[in-house]
Amino acid sequence: MQGLEMLQETPSQTAGPYVHIGCIPTFAGVNGVYPQDLGLSPIEDGAKGEIITITGQVIDGTGWALRDAMMESWQADAAGIYPGQPGADPAVTGFCRFAADNESGEYTLRTVKPGITQARSGAPQAPHIAVWIVARGINIGLNTRIYFEDEDNSADPLLKRIEQRPRVQTLIAKRTAPGQYSFNFVLQGENETVFLDI
Repeated sequence: MQGLEMLQETPSQTAGPYVHIGCIPTFAGVNGVYPQDLGLSPIEDGAKGEIITITGQVIDGTGWALRDAMMESWQADAAGIYPGQPGADPAVTGFCRFAADNESGEYTLRTVKPGITQARSGAPQAPHIAVWIVARGINIGLNTRIYFEDEDNSADPLLKRIEQRPRVQTLIAKRTAPGQYSFNFVLQGENETVFLDI
């Protein structure tokens, strides 16, 4: 019998290209698995608050947009209450699963702008959306957040912990028009997004 210390580690696998088939099959052209892809939208008709659209790309270390990136987002409603908590907006599911466009590499997230939430310590957290990213070349999904430049982010406990202060800007979505924001996830190099070890 071979001891466990003799077993060799198998090669790591990346999330693509099959992640789309398993997680968002209709997007991948595989119809009939679900009536609609799970997590198609984080909001339903009648969601309270400002409806916003965030667009951008997932940029690799060479400056190219990944066209096979898939993302999942999780957020509170406009009052800062997460789904399942007392008083939460029933028209906000908070969860969305979306992908970059196969041609342009651009993603679009249409949602409600979240409100201020409370950290476990009770400290207020600036409005934000948590995002998980998978794509080719990413062995373990990347966790990060999107904050908003037109909100007061100065007291947010997570942002305050980032020692290299210029890097805070890598988590801030830019307002491009009323209800419109731009945000790129940069995987490596200059302006690399801050990713969270959670």
